[in-house]
Amino acid sequence: MPLDCGATVVKYVLCLFNFALFWAGAAVLGVGIWLAADQNSFLTLIKFTQAENVQNLVQPAVITQSAYLLIAAGAFIFIVSFLGYCGAVKESRVLLGLYGAFVLVIVALEITAGSLAATYQQEAEKEIKSYMMTALKEYYSTQQEADALTTSWNLMQGQLSCCGVNNFTDFVGTPWMKNQTAGHLLPVSCCKLRGKLIDFQPEDPLCMKSPTDYNSYRMKGCYSRIMEYFHSHMEIVIGVGVGLGVTQILGIVFAFCLCQAIDNDFIK
Repeated sequence: MPLDCGATVVKYVLCLFNFALFWAGAAVLGVGIWLAADQNSFLTLIKFTQAENVQNLVQPAVITQSAYLLIAAGAFIFIVSFLGYCGAVKESRVLLGLYGAFVLVIVALEITAGSLAATYQQEAEKEIKSYMMTALKEYYSTQQEADALTTSWNLMQGQLSCCGVNNFTDFVGTPWMKNQTAGHLLPVSCCKLRGKLIDFQPEDPLCMKSPTDYNSYRMKGCYSRIMEYFHSHMEIVIGVGVGLGVTQILGIVFAFCLCQAIDNDFIK
């Protein structure tokens, strides 16, 4: 017997939503596999599109690490949306149940993480700051040896106008300080920049050797700038969180409601 009107609407909403996610996940997965398998063609494409300034960000290590992240994210989205789409189209209680269970686990983890962060706010802030410091001290390197973390730090410092976790002295003892031979006290991304961000062109060429409060952001730590950014954009953060949560909860409700409708229809 055909499903009733309400169940049919739920079925096609799930189909459309997961169909879009399915192709988005497939695209992300495909790009990740392409980058992992053939970096040279990606670099050639950048040269043909005359995006020379992007080459500051596409060191081999950066491409490799980004590729693995894209593969992981794309594969997860692909699998979950596949379960939702096929479960709705085929009216399969097993696939819909797996889809609902996956999304339910994701929501539970998000709620748990949010609750722990709110309950232990000071401890959470200390852990975040400690993690940032450890990442900086152990992995931040020169542009020639940059990996995804180094590139992310440079973009964050340039975008947020900050330097280090607390200030520029955090770079003492990092691979960047040990490997660079120019006598720089801070990386170029800590300087006040001119032109496009990803060009990393300092307004004052002497900034890296002789940083001051006028030519750099040497005393403005990135941790405090991140906190300021989130507090100033709290309405957007809350809106995105609520929107994502509502969408996920609706996905769970729709999946299990459709399961129930299919079960009732089978009994009839």
